[in-house]
Amino acid sequence: MTRALVFIAITVLLDVIGFGLILPVLPALLMSLTGAGVSQAAIYGGWLTFVYAIAQFLCAPVLGNLSDRFGRRPVLLYAVGALGVDYLIMGLAPTLGWLFLGRTISGMAGASFTPAYAYVADVSPPERRAQNFGVLGAAFGLGFILGPALGGLLGGLGPRAPFFAAAGLSLVNFVYGFLVLPETLATTQRRPFDWKRANPLGTLTQMRRHPVVLGLLGALLLWMLAQQVMPATWSFYTTYRFGWSARGIGGSLALVGLIMAVSQATLLRLLVPRLGERRAALMGIAIAGVGYVGYGTATASWMMLAWLLTWFFGATVMPTTNALMSHRVTADAQGELQGAVASLFSLSSILGPPLMSQLFGRFSASTAPVHLPGAAFFAAAALTATCYAIYWGVTRERVTGAPTPETVAP
Repeated sequence: MTRALVFIAITVLLDVIGFGLILPVLPALLMSLTGAGVSQAAIYGGWLTFVYAIAQFLCAPVLGNLSDRFGRRPVLLYAVGALGVDYLIMGLAPTLGWLFLGRTISGMAGASFTPAYAYVADVSPPERRAQNFGVLGAAFGLGFILGPALGGLLGGLGPRAPFFAAAGLSLVNFVYGFLVLPETLATTQRRPFDWKRANPLGTLTQMRRHPVVLGLLGALLLWMLAQQVMPATWSFYTTYRFGWSARGIGGSLALVGLIMAVSQATLLRLLVPRLGERRAALMGIAIAGVGYVGYGTATASWMMLAWLLTWFFGATVMPTTNALMSHRVTADAQGELQGAVASLFSLSSILGPPLMSQLFGRFSASTAPVHLPGAAFFAAAALTATCYAIYWGVTRERVTGAPTPETVAP
């Protein structure tokens, strides 16, 4: 079990490192392929991100349902191997069209988080699920720190070098998993694959059988929409308000990753046994919401950095909620559940950035009816408050006793 959990954590770590590796060099690669300036390259980059999110939104439920049918191991190995092939395609891409093909494949394979979390649910006893989900969250945070830093260093060898490095990492992980990764879903616990369930709408329809889970998924969507304010507006807001340099922005985002990694590796082990998953999650949501208000009202750079500490508690929300939901579904629907979570994350990645960037752009402009540069952060705080209300409402009658998974019809 320990060896398998290590592999899953390494898989998540390498996936995130691979994604972060290419960020520093993507503008240079786009400009070299198209001959366009940085402004036009940024537009191409936005469309690449959109294609990735759409592919992941559509494919996450498919991978989740496939893992419930054929087991976690083959689906995980497919996703890891496909990522390696994708990075190789992008590194060799002779035209912009090849980059879009690579991003599409990456979005399809990037849903590896779906079978990865289902795998952890399989191998973890109920009382340990939140902590083990936290291990994956810590790997995500660590990858967010290491990826861009390594990408910047490798970029000195040329804009394509990080893509080949990311391909190598993924393919090495594929070989490692092929040799050591055991299957965790017994054949007696599998169910037939059904295309009616293997899509975002079908997956969410199945979750209607579990009202608590469906309510938590709704709360999570609002939570993830609020989180999009960070990647969408952080660099613009801190530049506008405090004149931060690229180095300062990069350092602050690395600090976020460090805080999340430390939190999920340590704080969950303290909070969950004492407070339980529900109260730990509610506390994290509330503190993160206060943090959003803090960003929007900050008047000095040090305040922004101080408010980042709220993520020490905010980082506990996803693993504790994942654990709460996983208790409510049977073994043959864990992949389907994680597919729903991944699809909602992708949906938030599609809707959130334009919403948050528009709020910042409109309310920071000289023509704004009300000058409110922090409008996007206040919107994130409102979304978080609504998330808290829904979360508290759907779980309040079930705070005692161990939940019993409800039967999922095939």
